[in-house]
Amino acid sequence: MKLLGLIGGTSYHSTLEYYRDINAKVADQLGGSQNPELLLYSINIDVMRRQDEDEINQTYLRVAKTLEQSGAEALLICANTPHMAVDFVQPKIGIPFLHIGNAVAKDSKKYNFKKLLLLGNKPTMTKGFLKDYLTSKHRLEIVIPDETDIEKSHHFVSKELTQGKFTEEAKTFYKELIITFENEVDAVILGCTELPILLKNETTKLPFLATTDLHIQMAVDFIID
Repeated sequence: MKLLGLIGGTSYHSTLEYYRDINAKVADQLGGSQNPELLLYSINIDVMRRQDEDEINQTYLRVAKTLEQSGAEALLICANTPHMAVDFVQPKIGIPFLHIGNAVAKDSKKYNFKKLLLLGNKPTMTKGFLKDYLTSKHRLEIVIPDETDIEKSHHFVSKELTQGKFTEEAKTFYKELIITFENEVDAVILGCTELPILLKNETTKLPFLATTDLHIQMAVDFIID
């Protein structure tokens, strides 16, 4: 099995999902008698909350180098938003990132989805590190909500979901928002790693692309390939 380095902490709630499910899925595929060796570095989420891009870049570069020097053969960021640092960090290290955008694109192509609604916090929806990545590298059309709903989504993600609060109010907001796009897109990217937790067991007419689950499967495939 290959040794994967996980960068977590943003938030630790989603990091727990990654750690548990990577171990469980690898064990399942290997007959239940083994689990993978993993390197996990959990950063302080306040680095992301301050939204100082230079600080974020330098933090992820330092952590990436630490994991590489510890023997990691690839890196996986256990969240969506910190992927904003990948373009800065990747040229400065010798091992690859398993990019969450590639995991989303793989599933989109599997089901022939072309036009996707992207939900998450404000940076994830408005900056280019995921939206433009999917457009330029995978030729997918990405749609985002209007400014009012972007701000509401950002509030729920930053003030509730990443702090472990999963309320009915937040669930209702996202379900009603998704309904308004039913005739416009093929599927919905749950682009905050806490959104699949919030909407677990919920169904809509639009299928979900749960970035957490797709990214975890990418990690498992890497480890046991």
